[in-house]
Amino acid sequence: MKIVFLFLQGFHDCFNIDTKRHRIIKGPKQAQFGYTVQQHVAAGGEKWLLVGAPYEMNGPYQTGDVYKCSLSKRTNSNGCSKLNLGRISLTNVSERKDKMRLGMTLTSNRKDNSFVACGPLWSYECGSSYYSTGICSRVNASFKFSRTIAPAFQRCETYMDIVIVLDGSNSIYPWYEVQAFLINILQKFYIGPGQIQVGVVQYGEKVVHEFKLSDYKSVEEVVKRARSINQRGGEETNTALGINVARSEAFKQGGRRGAKKVMIVITDGESHDSADLQQAIEDSEKDGITRYAIAVLGYYNRRGINPEAFLNEIKYIASDPDDKHFFNVTDESALKDIVDALGERIFSLEGTSKNGTAFGLQMSQAGFSAHNVEDGILVGAVGAYDWNGAVLKETRQGKVVPPKSSYTQEFPEELKNHGAYLGYTVTSVVSAKNGRLLVAGAPRFNHTGKVIIFTLKNSGNLTILHSLKGQQIGSYYGSEIAPVDIDGDGITDNLLVAAPMFFSSGLEKGKVYIYRNRFILEGALEILNGGQNARFGSSLAPVPDLNGDGFNDLVVGAPLEDDHKGAIYVFFCQHNRILRKYKQRIAAADLAPGLQYFGRSIHGTMDMNDDGLVDLAVGSLGAAVLLWSQSVIRIYATVRFEPSKINIFVKDCQRGGKDVTCMSAIVCFNITARTAIHPTQEIGIKYNVSIAERRFNPRAILDNPNKLQPQNLTLFPGEETCEHIYFHVMETTDYARPIVFAVQVGLQNPDHGPVLDESWPTVVRTELPFWNGCDEDDRCVPDLALQSMTDLMTRNQFCAQPVQSRGAFCHHVSEQGTEGSLRVIEANRRRMVVDVRLENKGENAYNARLNITYTRNLRFSSLIVKDNTDIKIECYIEDKLRNEKICNVSAPFMRAKTQVIFRLEFEFSRTVFLEHVRVILELLLTCLFMFIPYFKRDSNPTRYEIKSELSLEEPGIIGPPLNFTFQIQNLGYFPVKDLQLNIEIPEMTKNGNQLLQISDFHIDQVSVIGLNCWNQAQQVQE
Repeated sequence: MKIVFLFLQGFHDCFNIDTKRHRIIKGPKQAQFGYTVQQHVAAGGEKWLLVGAPYEMNGPYQTGDVYKCSLSKRTNSNGCSKLNLGRISLTNVSERKDKMRLGMTLTSNRKDNSFVACGPLWSYECGSSYYSTGICSRVNASFKFSRTIAPAFQRCETYMDIVIVLDGSNSIYPWYEVQAFLINILQKFYIGPGQIQVGVVQYGEKVVHEFKLSDYKSVEEVVKRARSINQRGGEETNTALGINVARSEAFKQGGRRGAKKVMIVITDGESHDSADLQQAIEDSEKDGITRYAIAVLGYYNRRGINPEAFLNEIKYIASDPDDKHFFNVTDESALKDIVDALGERIFSLEGTSKNGTAFGLQMSQAGFSAHNVEDGILVGAVGAYDWNGAVLKETRQGKVVPPKSSYTQEFPEELKNHGAYLGYTVTSVVSAKNGRLLVAGAPRFNHTGKVIIFTLKNSGNLTILHSLKGQQIGSYYGSEIAPVDIDGDGITDNLLVAAPMFFSSGLEKGKVYIYRNRFILEGALEILNGGQNARFGSSLAPVPDLNGDGFNDLVVGAPLEDDHKGAIYVFFCQHNRILRKYKQRIAAADLAPGLQYFGRSIHGTMDMNDDGLVDLAVGSLGAAVLLWSQSVIRIYATVRFEPSKINIFVKDCQRGGKDVTCMSAIVCFNITARTAIHPTQEIGIKYNVSIAERRFNPRAILDNPNKLQPQNLTLFPGEETCEHIYFHVMETTDYARPIVFAVQVGLQNPDHGPVLDESWPTVVRTELPFWNGCDEDDRCVPDLALQSMTDLMTRNQFCAQPVQSRGAFCHHVSEQGTEGSLRVIEANRRRMVVDVRLENKGENAYNARLNITYTRNLRFSSLIVKDNTDIKIECYIEDKLRNEKICNVSAPFMRAKTQVIFRLEFEFSRTVFLEHVRVILELLLTCLFMFIPYFKRDSNPTRYEIKSELSLEEPGIIGPPLNFTFQIQNLGYFPVKDLQLNIEIPEMTKNGNQLLQISDFHIDQVSVIGLNCWNQAQQVQE
């Protein structure tokens, strides 16, 4: 019995992403709800969908936000609520959250079920400038804010704690001029969180804190308070006391860690406690306080006193050098003239930090992309270094900022004006040899795009190992990158690099490049049959195994397809490669009207509806779509027959008044799930059976014609059920070809429930053979004997006849000697006959054939079977130009222990005359010759251990020579044609490391004709 499996395309729709049953979660379009999506498991195991809405409002500001959407069946409406992450702030920072685009980047961490949401346009105020450094928020599994991630953030140059020490003794006059100076200088300061704080201390004989550093948060508040400061008075000027109190108290009352400490001392006379002044200055130096000192000479000028000693004291108070920190004015009214100069000198403390990155990261937009790594999070900063971009990292121990020089080799200075946008996307791959490597895209590099593969140490050392370059200007190559682990072994098999704006056939179709190990370009994914501006590759989502074949799969978004409605494409993977033709296209129009930009974001890593299958989340404009996977099943159909062969000699029933052979087919069905399925789920299948007889008079017919119609069954997974199908076999002479019994299966309702595994056959064709009448081994051994004789007389027979006219001929022939095979043809003879006896002394002879070849002076007349027998001989001409007949003997077989006697009649030609006639009878029988091979293999050495650290950088010897000897010999009696011997020798590992190289080979040809050899490089798995 032979079984043939057929795959019928179109009999079922074998796609396992359900487009009929899905869930659409709607949100505000104006907030760009659906820009990003992430599947999420919260504390306690509850499943949520996170949806980014980067234009969401929080109060008066368009901060952006992230929604959490419950997937519980008990939830009414869309079940979404804002997390209000836009309200989270950095302390001591004058931040600007408006249009920060929080939720534009969203990434989750499966290890601790936390997630990170980024607002790359988050800005903060520094002086008169705003720096868009970006910010990210990590949220734990309970949706509680965990920490802020801002690796590009740097304290403002105006991050200062300024204490103004005012001399309020009686000698200061008029006070309103001092107060006016105080107000003017305060209005020059950038007061606010993360910038300048101001405190005021007034002294004379005693010291009074007018207000502390932390009392007021804006210029308006400080100026208002300054207007109410009155002169305290006093007969003495205790400047040392005022400085010491400011140092020891004022800077600690609201002072900030890391802020620059600045003291401004304004006085009009020598101190009465000058003995303490040296200690006060030394203590101030130790505390890192920068001191500006202003000498008001009004008192000295009004009394004509030499101010030299006073000026020397004030210069001593001021920090070095004096020309930057010392001021003197003629009187109190002249204080207003130094306001601008003092402000400029204070702000001259601005500058760059030691690593030279203070200005390079000011507009970095860190968080434009993000990726979780083992010890922190990697963020892309597209605006860093004049929009060339950078990659930063935040760990528990702090931020990691590589120096700008790390990128110079791949991003030269002469191309910096192009704005490479490095960090547009970041991810990582895992190499068997090198472990985890980081990957970042720069889609605008040199207008064609670039991807770098690199390592980044927490010390800030960034090393670029490899780079990949785009092929087309403006294609945005590197804007999306995704690693794919096809076989789930933790090692990256393919790196995908998208160029969603790739231009083809006059349209912006998009393209996704595929790189295999060692970052060698293997091919690309393209949608060739669609003429649309699709931006295919705008989103890439490697997903776990969808169809149960043991290999992970891929989903690619094309959000501009179908006039911006969008679509996604599902690609299956097999044996460490991504199949180039997509398996399923899901268009927005197939799901619901009104969807736009469907496929702008995709995430699929987990089961969202508790059926054990991986589901997809797809973002669109104002909506997030949940697509459920369907179980993939196989329907096993088997057929066995009773009896197992057709015995035409046994007619055990009647149909239509004729004796026939009755048979039954037992058709059994079993359902096996390739993916998860509930064991009690009922599955409705349909099947129909048929006998594949393409002839007017079929050899076999079903007893019940209704069985030809589709039949329905309901099964549980793992359950088997069998049906009996009864049929009968008619009398036939065609015994050689088996009868084919076909069973076609499908699902009753393919739009709901599980789907059929498209790699599994839907038609099973089982052959039912005829019994050949031979031994149990199903092999017949015939023994054919062929005898023939003609009616032409030999010369002796002819001459023995009493005819006088033949005397001379017979006398001449007798003198020649032997008779041999010579026959005599009489002058009046017009035909000749050959009597033939064919006997089968052995078992049934199948496909026995008689070839009759004769000379041109004969014409075949007839073949007549002489005795009563059921053996039939049918002859035909294969080539009309040849004198040959081919006759089938009792097709399809000649029975055992039978014989047939027949006569061949020929007429002599009247136009062709030859000196001889020849009739050749050849009996042909299909034979099977057995080939008895002998194969021997020797290797020396028999085993050699390969060290993992060895590699062959250039041709050479890395180990001992290995000698292989192969011997093959034919021990049978018959020659063998077209014999092929394949010898596989591992040459390279899958990572491209050389194992062996063939240095020489030699062939000893003993008796071999036409020997050809060739080689093909192969890789082996490590």
